[in-house]
Amino acid sequence: MSENLYPVSVEVNGAVRKGAVPARLSLVDWLREELHLTGTHVGCEHGVCGACSVMLDGEPVRSCLIYAVQADGHRVTTVEGLANPDSTLSVLQDSFCQMHGLQCGYCTPGMLIAAQGLLNVTPRPSEEQIREAIGGNLCRCTGYQQIVDAVQHAAERLAAKKD
Repeated sequence: MSENLYPVSVEVNGAVRKGAVPARLSLVDWLREELHLTGTHVGCEHGVCGACSVMLDGEPVRSCLIYAVQADGHRVTTVEGLANPDSTLSVLQDSFCQMHGLQCGYCTPGMLIAAQGLLNVTPRPSEEQIREAIGGNLCRCTGYQQIVDAVQHAAERLAAKKD
């Protein structure tokens, strides 16, 4: 017995992507397996670790907890979509490198998505706001301080660009 497939049309990183997916295919699996956007990591598969975070209509979400069919008609931004149009690192991504906000890199895509979500609504966040924003993402390597420093550094750089 074959599984029914459902059409989806999703704007992913600025480009409309279409496909036919099973009802129970997670968004993270569709992104990684069908669209070959492997920057979004699969971690716990229970929405706890944050490694699979993407933006859905501008809000950070756990893509392991959303079915691909639920994204139909919506806008998704993966960690690949945070880069500049010329594929150079964004200010936030570059700040993570400069401030050593990554080590093994497994949590980094989710941390970047959470941080970008914060910076989108709070351009000059406090340390407490940064810690709150990334608090749902697990990191076993950095101790979080370098990640906080990286987000603060990015906020300062972005503010300097505007001034």
